[in-house]
Amino acid sequence: MSALNSIRRLPTRAIIAALLLVLVAALLTHVGRDARADVLTRSSSVIGSDGEEYRATNHLVPLPESKHPREYLLTWAGDAENATGTDPDFLAVIDATAGSPTYGDVVNTAVLSPQVGSEPHHMQYLWHKGDKVFAGAMFSDTVFVLDVTALPEVRISGVNLGQDTPCGSVPDAFWTLRDGTAYASYMGGPDVAGPCTYTNGEVRYGNGFGGSPGEVVRIGENGETLAEIPALPKGGDDPAACGNVPPLPQPACANPHGIQAREDLNRLIVSDFAEVRNYLDPDTVQLDPKLLRPTVRIFDITDRNDPALTSVSYLPDGPRVDEPPFEESRMVMETTVTNLPWNRGAFASTMGGGATYYTPDITVAEPEWRQVFDNSTAYRQIDPTGTLTGQLSGGSWLQTSPDDRYLFHAVMGSDPRLTPEQNSGMVFVLDIRKLMAAGDRTQCRIDEIEEVTDGGAEWDCPALVDVQQIKGGVGGEKGRVGVGPHWGAMDNFRLGLDGRYVETSQVRRIATSNYFVAQTGIDGDHKVCMTDFSPWRGLDLDEDFRDEVEGTPCVDFDRERWPHGDFGSAQPHGVLFAVPEKDLR
Repeated sequence: MSALNSIRRLPTRAIIAALLLVLVAALLTHVGRDARADVLTRSSSVIGSDGEEYRATNHLVPLPESKHPREYLLTWAGDAENATGTDPDFLAVIDATAGSPTYGDVVNTAVLSPQVGSEPHHMQYLWHKGDKVFAGAMFSDTVFVLDVTALPEVRISGVNLGQDTPCGSVPDAFWTLRDGTAYASYMGGPDVAGPCTYTNGEVRYGNGFGGSPGEVVRIGENGETLAEIPALPKGGDDPAACGNVPPLPQPACANPHGIQAREDLNRLIVSDFAEVRNYLDPDTVQLDPKLLRPTVRIFDITDRNDPALTSVSYLPDGPRVDEPPFEESRMVMETTVTNLPWNRGAFASTMGGGATYYTPDITVAEPEWRQVFDNSTAYRQIDPTGTLTGQLSGGSWLQTSPDDRYLFHAVMGSDPRLTPEQNSGMVFVLDIRKLMAAGDRTQCRIDEIEEVTDGGAEWDCPALVDVQQIKGGVGGEKGRVGVGPHWGAMDNFRLGLDGRYVETSQVRRIATSNYFVAQTGIDGDHKVCMTDFSPWRGLDLDEDFRDEVEGTPCVDFDRERWPHGDFGSAQPHGVLFAVPEKDLR
């Protein structure tokens, strides 16, 4: 009563003003928050070259106050119904701050609209301060360019549509340059079958969307196409190794997947995977070995907008006796460069062949590639029976540590001849210091059958440090083919003494995502896991990185509710560590 009497004694105008303030505050809270409790929505938008609006809508979960800055894991995910679904694609922002009370929580979902069912795929391999995030959507032939300087909030800076890259389709991976632009690998051929003219005026004939030849695209910080670059040489590729459906006048193996660069050496390297549209229906997969690529391409990028193709290398087969198309050299999914100024080499790995290759110098006219590891060696650590081998093992994400000491590799375990219960995925790490020390006098070569399972015999061959088995819930539990991780990311940050993050060359943890492309028949259990790494203790699953719903290790994307709504299961593909710019030196 005393409070009511105090109000009554106020002047009428003061009472009205107070009531208006309360009303305005209530309206602002209602407008700025989602229908679910405490979820704040914020949007940004750009206009695409088609005149349509493209929007990033954040759904931010309030975080408790913290004395320390946070680090985040960005995860690019799509509707589990894939191309037939209508649920939104989104960038999940996960708290990756070890020790945080919200460690492993999804603290924002930035819905990227209006596209749905676009098959979100990769982002760049590493994020550095000032970089935009380039997120590719395969089926919609779209690249979203995102500003993450104010994480956990995400803003859209630009969008690159299919009509912006008429000579290529199916964007895959990205490598950012110091000027903020990025090179992108486009696996598929031109949007329309026939001749296509690239930025430099050259012309190549293609067999259409998702076909061949693919290309490299340089994309600006606002999503604009700076250059479309042919990946196929003027005279075509070797017809004895390369085929196309339908055939091309000049045979092409040019279907770039992995892409990385050494700006200090003015070199860009891409690895060719497959003529991808032939593998989007498991019932009509074509096993013609000429459609599964054994090639790696290197470009001189002195002119950033007009890279010159300097070499096309055909990886050699190893000592295994494999029937086509399962040889070691097939389906070169990934490539990764070395980083230190005195190292000039690069690695490549194969999905079908399950092998890792190395060349000591990517600046020479004819790089010599040699097999230096077989996935069978790593499998022996978790399967001494020999059931699991490198053949058809699904080698995927491949990355050298910034200090050139270690090589990380994710393997899906996707051999279709085995049951899901027999298959197993894994992540393993190799010590490559001796290989680096050999310089251009590399001796290592897997050329004897014993080396397939025992590792290379030469002194400089990579040494297996550790293997972490990752066997997802498939078969009985979730009924999906594909049991291990396809993609991963290194955590390239550490907390400095001044309480801010700094980049580090010593990797102490990695993240992996367990999903490939469901439409190919290879799916996954839709979990994102964190793995600690120590040169002395090896790889250990971080069991503190837990799903906020299930309370189990790893973040499960098979859930009913997200910050943006009750949309059910999602498929996590690309992952990337990032830090708010204000908290990063």
